Amino acid sequence: MTTWWHDERLGAVLEALRGAARVLDVGCGAGDLVMPLLALPGVEAVVALDPDRARLEALRARLPAGEGRVTLVHGSAAGVDGRLAGFDACALVEVIEHLDPATLAAAVRGVFGLARPGLVVVTTPNAEFNPLLGVPARRFRHPGHRFEWGRAQFAGWAGGVARAHGYAVACRTIAGAHPVLGGASQMAVFRRG
Repeated sequence: MTTWWHDERLGAVLEALRGAARVLDVGCGAGDLVMPLLALPGVEAVVALDPDRARLEALRARLPAGEGRVTLVHGSAAGVDGRLAGFDACALVEVIEHLDPATLAAAVRGVFGLARPGLVVVTTPNAEFNPLLGVPARRFRHPGHRFEWGRAQFAGWAGGVARAHGYAVACRTIAGAHPVLGGASQMAVFRRG
């Protein structure tokens, strides 16, 4: 994806991840976050997890020869568990909206309850921005989305996750700054207390 808001979203996520040495990228796709993450100072290890083997192979092809910091893992967000503990940070970039309620609940339990990284960054579309993109009412931006939340709904979900798992959270819109509708995406940054 090469839209302006995708580039801005990645920039915001990378800034939030700055300083993390070990990062878990859940739903890594073909590596849009992994590749620039490797350029950040101090990044020692990245585990890139995705349910689509073809996308993992596309990421493998993008990695420079001899790049030993990246481990590719075939698996779903719902499969994150204590075996993936010990990471400084975890990113779920435009992932949660693709999950049905049961899978989202399992992913939350895995990431926040079992893996428990010190920092978790979650982005998801801001449904309030959809009219600016020409998305008709009661439709989603992508056919694979199970839901799209407005800012209050996302903040409510993030606050509930934070309280349940011992994290503090800050939410903001990213990728644009419409004075009424916010940005194209929204981001929650969770820090374990």
